[in-house]
Amino acid sequence: MNDAHGAARLDGKPNGKVWLVGAGPGDPDLLTVKAARILREAEVWLVDDLVGPGIHALAAPGARIVKVGKRGGCRSTPQDFILRLMARHARQGRMVARVKGGDPFIFGRGGEEMQWLAARGIAAEAVGGLTAGLAVGAALGLPLTHRGMSRGVALVTAHTMDDSRPDWRALAASGLTLVCYMGMRDAGTLARELREAGFAADIPVAVAHRVSCPEQRHIVTRLDRMAEDIAEAGMASPAVIVVGHAVSLIDALPRHAAMTLAA
Repeated sequence: MNDAHGAARLDGKPNGKVWLVGAGPGDPDLLTVKAARILREAEVWLVDDLVGPGIHALAAPGARIVKVGKRGGCRSTPQDFILRLMARHARQGRMVARVKGGDPFIFGRGGEEMQWLAARGIAAEAVGGLTAGLAVGAALGLPLTHRGMSRGVALVTAHTMDDSRPDWRALAASGLTLVCYMGMRDAGTLARELREAGFAADIPVAVAHRVSCPEQRHIVTRLDRMAEDIAEAGMASPAVIVVGHAVSLIDALPRHAAMTLAA
């Protein structure tokens, strides 16, 4: 048997299974059909902070919902505790949904969790979700790629546990639109590093908070004013920072385009 609960054990009882479910950027309408189905069937949800109430509403009556938030700069649930919870419920024969904002495999620790579960013989499968760094394009009416202006997109994190950094210099030379996650904690340092790597001081920047959610808001600025404008606007995480010439096209598109997904 290869259904959502996995194969039967030798004692005839069903094995449990863990699903790493990408819940998208927040708007329930942006869930995949498969994600919505798995969430309705799951007996246990282990849920990140950024998963909105509209998505919680999909839980079946009686489903156990456990909040296991992990937010930069905030008190977080230890990763080891989350892993042990997944294993415990799966070994008790339950269908477990590890519900993550965005996509499990884009800054969501999905690879680490899949490896950990596989090493212990626990069935696991991932369901992709729309990450905020891609959803921001439609949300703001911002083409992340555009002929003659941007030949591709790079999704990067500006914050790591070991304080390492992407190769900003290579990215500056690439001509790609840059989408930075986790860059709000120290936007001033990020702006300085990008300029030192070769990004122009006047390159357009968009900063989008809570992409696709009712509280979505954004600013459009330039790199040398980015940190100051973020502070003046009172913006904070969760947000993505988009750097590139294609950002200039926001003002060229109809004003309602930026509100389509948040409506």
